[in-house]
This record gives sequence, C-alpha cells and structure tokens, in this order.
Amino acid sequence: MTQIESARNNELTPELLQIAEKEGISSEELRKKVAKGHVVILKNINHKNVTPIGVGEGLSIKVNANIGTSHQRSGLAEELKKLQIVEETGADTVMDLSTGGDIDATRRSILSKSTIPLGTVPIYQIGVTSANSQESFMEVNKDDILGIIENHCRDGVDFITVHCGVTKAVAQCLEQNPRVTGIVSRGGSMHASWIKKHNRENPLYEYYDELLDIAKTYDTTLSLGDGLRPGSGADAGDRAQVMETIVLGELVQRARNAGVQAMVEGPGHVPFNLIKGMIETIKTLTFKAPLYVLGPLVTDIAPGYDHITAAIGGTAAAAAGADFLCYVTPSEHIGLPNPEQVRQGVVTSKIAAHAADVARGRQASIEQDRLMSAARMNLDWKKQAEYAIDKNVFENIDDGKPCTMCGEYCSMKIFKETVSF
Repeated sequence: MTQIESARNNELTPELLQIAEKEGISSEELRKKVAKGHVVILKNINHKNVTPIGVGEGLSIKVNANIGTSHQRSGLAEELKKLQIVEETGADTVMDLSTGGDIDATRRSILSKSTIPLGTVPIYQIGVTSANSQESFMEVNKDDILGIIENHCRDGVDFITVHCGVTKAVAQCLEQNPRVTGIVSRGGSMHASWIKKHNRENPLYEYYDELLDIAKTYDTTLSLGDGLRPGSGADAGDRAQVMETIVLGELVQRARNAGVQAMVEGPGHVPFNLIKGMIETIKTLTFKAPLYVLGPLVTDIAPGYDHITAAIGGTAAAAAGADFLCYVTPSEHIGLPNPEQVRQGVVTSKIAAHAADVARGRQASIEQDRLMSAARMNLDWKKQAEYAIDKNVFENIDDGKPCTMCGEYCSMKIFKETVSF
C-alpha cells in the first residue's frame, strides 16, 4: 500500500514514525494529515538508501535544490559534486533536471548516492530523446510519455513533476489572454505546443488514470506542475494561471481517491504585495495540498541576485502557507549554476524557510534563534557555528574573544564586564 492508503487504514508506517519523531509531532496527528492528503511522504519503495521527508501542513518548511546536466555544459562528475554540496548544506530534497549526456545513467547514479528524496521532470528526457532522434517531440504519444515516466518511477524517483494541468482549455485561455513572458515552464511549453499542433487534449490529462496507476505502484508522489506559472510580475495571477490551478485541484482530488500522494507546484514571479493572497487562494483551490513554490521572485530586475529576490518571496509565501521552497541560485536567468552557486542557493533558501518557520510559531526554530543569541552574548563561537545555517562563515576566533568587527569595543564584551546585571 502507499503511504496515504496506509494512513487511511490507521497504520503507522516506519517512514511516518521516523518523520513524526524528527518533526516533533505525534504519530497519530501526522497519520491524519497524511490520510487527508495535507502531508505527503516522499519515499519511493525502490529508493532504498533515502531518508524519507514529510512535506505539508504543520511540518517544518522544506527546501529543494536542483542539479542536472545540460547539453551545453556540465557532466556527471560535476553534478555529483553538487549533490554532495546539496546534502552537506542541508537541503531536504534534490531534483535531477538533466538534459544532456546519458540521462538514464545520470539519474541512476544520483539515486544510488542520494540519501535525500530525489525528484525529476520526465518530460525533459522525452524532449531530449526526441530531439536526438528522427522523431520530433510533436510526434510523441501517450505511450512514449508514460513509458519514460514509469522508467523514472521504477528506478526509485521519489517525486515527479508532471504538467497535467496544461489542458487544451487552459492553453486556449492563455492564447486569448496574452502575457508579457508567455510560458516560462519548459514542460508547460512542450505540452502547450503539442496541444496546438494536434488540436487534442494533453495526454497526461486525458490518460491521468494510467499515470495514477504508475505512481501508485511505486508510491511516487506526483508534483503537479504549474506549467503556466507567471514568469514575470506582470503576469502574476492572470486568468490562465488561475484556470490551471483549478484543474490542479481536480487532479489532487482524483489522486487522493486513487490512493496516490500529490502536491502542487506554485509560482513563479509574484510582486510582494500579491504573495499572501495568491498562496491562500492556491491552497483553497487545491484542497490544502502541500504547496511547492519556486521563489516566488518579487522583482524581475535582479539577474545575478535572484537567490535574494526568491528568498524574500519565499519567506512571505511560506509564512502564508506554502510548505516547500525550491531554491533559486544567483545564476537563475543567466546559466547553469556552478557548485558554489548551488551552495549559495541552498543556504539562502534555508534562511527563508527558517524565517518563515519562526513567523509561523514553530518552537524548535524559535529556540534555535534564542540559543544563537545566547551564544553571541557569550562570545561562544563553537556554539554559534553549531546553530548557524552556514557553519563555514566564521573566522578562527577563540571562544570568549570578540570578532574583528568591534574588537575591544565589542558591546557584548563591555556589557558583560562592566554593566551586566
């Protein structure tokens, strides 16, 4: 049985018990959330060396990091180095978005080494495979698509992004209501192009029941992709985005009824003042499914610094109810990130997640802040490194000594020595 089926049968799986202990939540409370579909447990039955992660209502906010080869740059060795950095820096999950080299071999190698849940976007491989053969992506059929998806699930992929909500009606809505940046989702654009070429329904929507059968077999969580997420602030909250979100809510319900775990992906580029309302609306329209957001990026003019614009939006989104932040690196909109940019992306997203956990009243996060403050007051550098998100930023300073910012004029040192009461 899948995790959601087990929860409905009042069974406490080993994965559920492990997550409940880590999150500081009762196993029975977590079971109820999983049974309702408000929490998903990311753990494919074939991914043996992975630590399961819970995403959703009442749990700590999770952070995902993307890695993967491209046709223009990078190979397996560099991506495995990125995986190591991702795990060391504390990301909760990783996605392999490879579009270059031997995609199957890359995915399987990452799966064999990843101790955190792995996600993929199978449609990328379908696009690459068709581009490398005599067959255009426009000529693929539902068996081609479902075949690749099953390969990913069979290999042990814990969650897959599938753009089932880009339906024929949604694509027509977009055509009738033009955007500044059109479709910025690669998977979304591929499906919309296929629909327009054939004047037929998206195969992943038309044959959704067959997709559910595959996901159920391996307990792979469906991450229902927002193929029409806004790619600019000007497009945020438009008719096509809302229409797709309504479809995603329908698909969430169908997945739950079939015993399949599902979460929903969200924007995208969203002005800061619109984030709270948008997150609450998406949560309502998708029946409190766990919400996985990219950013949101609060401005469009910060290439090279989009990890910062995403952290600003990510904090606001998670404080408003989003459950899962996909990191953004400094190279977003510029190129494939290098290992150092991957590290920066994870750290920045973890800061956003922690800030939102504090805002949501998560006591473990509040206590971590308090302990850090006490360590600062005591000039205890070892403790500060223990509580810090990035433990590698500290100078080599003896405990009890001030840092080089203030030196002997350190306010905390002076207070303790002369004023403390």
